[in-house]
Amino acid sequence: MNIQEWRGKRVLVVGMARSGIAATKLLADAGAMPIINDSKSADQLGGALDELRGLPCQWRLGEPALELLDGCDAVVISPGVPIGSPFIREAKARKLPVVGELELGFLFVPGRYVAITGTNGKTTTASLMAEICKNAGMLTWLAGNIGYPLTALAGKTRPEDVVVAEVSSFQCESFDTFHPQVAAVLNLTEDHIDRHGTMEAYAALKRRVFERQDAQNVAVLNWDDARCREMAQGILPRVAWFSRREPVAYGTYLSDQNEIVVAMNGVSKAICSAAEVQLPGPHNLENALAAAAMSAALGVPLPVIRHTLRSFAGVEHRMETVRELGGVRYINDSKGTNVDATLRAIESMTAPTVLILGGSDKHVDFTPLAQSVCDHPMIRRVVLIGETAPKIALALDSVQYKGYVHEGSDMEAALRRCREQAEVGWNVLLSPACASFDMFQDFEHRGRVFKQLVSGLQ
Repeated sequence: MNIQEWRGKRVLVVGMARSGIAATKLLADAGAMPIINDSKSADQLGGALDELRGLPCQWRLGEPALELLDGCDAVVISPGVPIGSPFIREAKARKLPVVGELELGFLFVPGRYVAITGTNGKTTTASLMAEICKNAGMLTWLAGNIGYPLTALAGKTRPEDVVVAEVSSFQCESFDTFHPQVAAVLNLTEDHIDRHGTMEAYAALKRRVFERQDAQNVAVLNWDDARCREMAQGILPRVAWFSRREPVAYGTYLSDQNEIVVAMNGVSKAICSAAEVQLPGPHNLENALAAAAMSAALGVPLPVIRHTLRSFAGVEHRMETVRELGGVRYINDSKGTNVDATLRAIESMTAPTVLILGGSDKHVDFTPLAQSVCDHPMIRRVVLIGETAPKIALALDSVQYKGYVHEGSDMEAALRRCREQAEVGWNVLLSPACASFDMFQDFEHRGRVFKQLVSGLQ
């Protein structure tokens, strides 16, 4: 549906988190008649929907979406709503358009799009990319899975602006016309199997970010990731690679002299040394390489990329130092919501560490995590929280982890355990390797609780 076709349409909007709220406001402004729906009741949602009061929309909260399709002309879904839901299957059987919130935003938000997806590093890379573009003098907007819905940008952007969109696999499910000029898949490891079923299905969804690209566009992929290399087969855009391990003919790589090099159009130029990159850890060096490849493909001058890599310090909830108390450093990596993200955090530890693990279950194998904990000499203690605590404990037992394992009933109890165990010169690292929904609203809420508790320590 184009923009004009929404006017006067009855649109069922399912999922009343930030994306659903922003989509409802956009639709109302466009002259549609939204019907808002969520599995939670109005009482359960509390004041979250106060900004929708007074808009011309119908409230049907706490009701099955399947029963609300009669009389609807289209359905808009938030990322948290699985594409295989029964009401979506019925909507499609009735030939009703089913549009994801990010797809809806793309229809209404003009700009030059840079889309970033992958299992880990999306938020850091998207934030770094946006900072590079801003430093290059481009009017730049950062939206998508990062917490600011794309639909919230409606009416704000111009065609010449840069829109950096962090894209999740959930959002990829409902793509149709989404067409970024530059798109990247940073890496692919096991995640969200509880929703997508198989690793193959998950990878296929990520690959959809390139689906509408043409030969004038650029796809940025991780040469060091075998699944990303496979993903390049059969896509239309020109592929720019990034690699921490070996030179690439087109893209960015780390040289033998430990310099970040841009290789494009037959010319290779060093940007800066890896040691100058402000973001810590080898995983963030990969993020820097990816952002450099994307921004070079977009035409950003190399001195601007160099300056930003040297100055950009990171984002909240991603390896964020909260404070140092009694010689112990407390680190918030609440965005470590899957095993691979936590493996990267573990890899960054250079001091003895007490590691907080656990959360809601995505049905993944914790054996690689347990092996990494066992093999890394700096992980001296583990404190487990959440519904996955028993599964992680079993995985640690299976690899004969020799460190001490403790359980905390909640974050406060876990932090108390950490403080008992940590010695001067140690780290306390929250990097749970799990989603947060068993105990918290989202990973940001989990990170804020951790930071508040740490800030309150005496």
